[in-house]
Amino acid sequence: MSRLQTTDNLTEEQVELLKLVKEFVNEQIIPVATDLEHKDEYPQAIVDQMKEMGIFGLMIPEEYGGLGESLLTYALCVEEIARGWMSVSGIINTHFIVAYMILQHGTEEQKQNYLPRMATGDLRGAFSMSEPGLGSDVSAIKTKAVRQGDSDDWVIDGQKMWLTNGGSANLVAVLVKTDLGADSVYKNMTTFLIEKKSGFGETAQGVTVPGKIDKMGYKGVDTTELVLTGHKTTTAQILGGEPGKGFYQMMDGVEVGRVNVAARACGVSMRAFELGISYAQQRETFGKKIADHQGILFRLADMAVKVEASHQMMVKAARLKDAGKRNDLEAGMAKYLAAENCANVVEQSFRIHGGYGYSKEYEIERLYREAPMLLIGEGTAEIQKMIIGRRLLEDYKLKG
Repeated sequence: MSRLQTTDNLTEEQVELLKLVKEFVNEQIIPVATDLEHKDEYPQAIVDQMKEMGIFGLMIPEEYGGLGESLLTYALCVEEIARGWMSVSGIINTHFIVAYMILQHGTEEQKQNYLPRMATGDLRGAFSMSEPGLGSDVSAIKTKAVRQGDSDDWVIDGQKMWLTNGGSANLVAVLVKTDLGADSVYKNMTTFLIEKKSGFGETAQGVTVPGKIDKMGYKGVDTTELVLTGHKTTTAQILGGEPGKGFYQMMDGVEVGRVNVAARACGVSMRAFELGISYAQQRETFGKKIADHQGILFRLADMAVKVEASHQMMVKAARLKDAGKRNDLEAGMAKYLAAENCANVVEQSFRIHGGYGYSKEYEIERLYREAPMLLIGEGTAEIQKMIIGRRLLEDYKLKG
């Protein structure tokens, strides 16, 4: 039993669930991940097994057909799944964020309509804020929903970017502009729930998913654009039923999403450490195992410290959210720390592997291409630093 990434004060139910997920990862994901990743093939068999295990409904309350688990339990499961293959954790991440947003902000009708099907994984979610040329400046979105007179009908036009699960999902939470005269740009944004069929091309009236974006890593999972051309919808499809609250709803979703990304980084880091320390005890140079060379030993020590620190920060952020407390500071810290540490740990493991790390026959090559996505997903390091800095100024504001 590894001493790294242990979590204190878990219930017996949490321990048993995590044991089940770990076995699933070791037996069903790790053996096929690299082959599927090199083919950029969607892991349908793995997804089907996760549906059977109830993974898609982990945090959805039992009254809606889910398991009703905590954010911490979910994050620890994500950590394990990402250890096997980060793309699989990405498949459930955006689904989870949309389910969380509906649970926290949706009308009762929306909850009853969507959450039971999301809990089984039959209805899969994606969410969309970014647009071409937008980057981190969410306030500059151009996709617009226009109300048709005084009716409950709306028409949406625009182009969204970087949708994880954009092709496979059939429910997308989309942030758009609704210029209704509010005094703040952030109060002129609304989240619409757009239903579509899975696949590419025209997937609903006025909704087109052009195709998968070819990426350096993070393969298998589909990342897409979303083009909206005269898409007709109604007020009933506004999250919560009231326009002007979309930005705050999205930020709430992103906050828990940052805990999720931190968990993914922890999982990838752990796998890179496992691969590095295993290889170091097999490879020999100058008549001894390379683990016995001080330079490699120092690397292993540094990697382990980063793996452990990231995990504990992520756990703290999750537990604060579960306790109903504000956690934007800790979530930002966890995402920033875990992503940066992950990139470093993966690179160190890559260096331990030497020339073999550059070969596609070795798993570390895949991790080396996957880790950079965590540096930019759910907000770049610079965005996290802004959030952290502003919160610190609130807490340490000078008096008088």
